Amino acid sequence: MKPLLLDTHALLWSVGDDQRLSPTVHELLESGAIATYVSAASIWEIEIKQAAGKLQAPENLLEAVAKANFIELGITFVHARTAGTLPPHHRDPFDRMIVAQARSEGFTVITRDARIAAYDVPVLW
Repeated sequence: MKPLLLDTHALLWSVGDDQRLSPTVHELLESGAIATYVSAASIWEIEIKQAAGKLQAPENLLEAVAKANFIELGITFVHARTAGTLPPHHRDPFDRMIVAQARSEGFTVITRDARIAAYDVPVLW
């Protein structure tokens, strides 16, 4: 299986041990058998939403990400260019970046957001 890229909600649910994660995804992440990445865009999105009072995330989010052995994925020029050229299936710039990163890097996106699959990227839920 291709490396995995967590959508923002999947990241929050995985580090929060939330029951909304599908059993398949939960087992896959627990096993650690497949490299799992977290986009800098997800951390950015979480911080913006927290500052606006729209979201609560663990105070130790970065430590939780490290403890889960998730791998940091920075944003490159190629990612930015790809995100900018995507068709408008999704208006959320953070989700568009995650799609661009998945396409550029050959990752499978862990998400329950059906709009992401419209971009012809592998999706798992």
